[in-house]
Amino acid sequence: MGDPKFSRKKYSKPSHPWQEERIKEENDYIKHYGLKNKKEFWKARSILKNIRAQARNLQARLRYGEKQATEEMENLLDKLRKKGYLKGQDHELNDILGLSIENILNRRLQTLVYHKGLAHSPQQARQFIIHGHISVGGRKVTVPSYIVAKEEEPTIDYYGNSPLSDELHPERPEEEITPTRISKMIEKEKERNRYGGRR
Repeated sequence: MGDPKFSRKKYSKPSHPWQEERIKEENDYIKHYGLKNKKEFWKARSILKNIRAQARNLQARLRYGEKQATEEMENLLDKLRKKGYLKGQDHELNDILGLSIENILNRRLQTLVYHKGLAHSPQQARQFIIHGHISVGGRKVTVPSYIVAKEEEPTIDYYGNSPLSDELHPERPEEEITPTRISKMIEKEKERNRYGGRR
């Protein structure tokens, strides 16, 4: 059967466990973005660290006039644009080095669900995702840390089979009262009365 395969760690812990400023910063991010624990913050930080390392490596290779480095630079910039880390079209490697941890955390599904107004808070957004109420491109996604590509962002919505797909569900954030919404509320009330309040 061979030796069992173990997946590699996708993050690295801080070199020193007790640094007051770092701990305070981590706690602020965890609270603001509704992260489960520090491991999720460290994973995002490792993604940023790897992207910056690639950019620095390409900068050094470009100084020596390596042709392959130019192609790799374009591929890297294109990849970061598709993931939504970079906005617009005209970018350089210095723009990659200017990325911050917020650029990574803002592309998580949990953050985007909250920003799109599908949940009252980042914590509730996390709960909706884990319980299977959120879909991306019509496909159910239950991973809050899922990195949403730029083209996928408009397709974030409630999952079709979820109770939350009903506009009148009490846990959904309040929407503007429109004539269409009022007529749906009246229709729903009539349906409840028809079945003796069982629905």
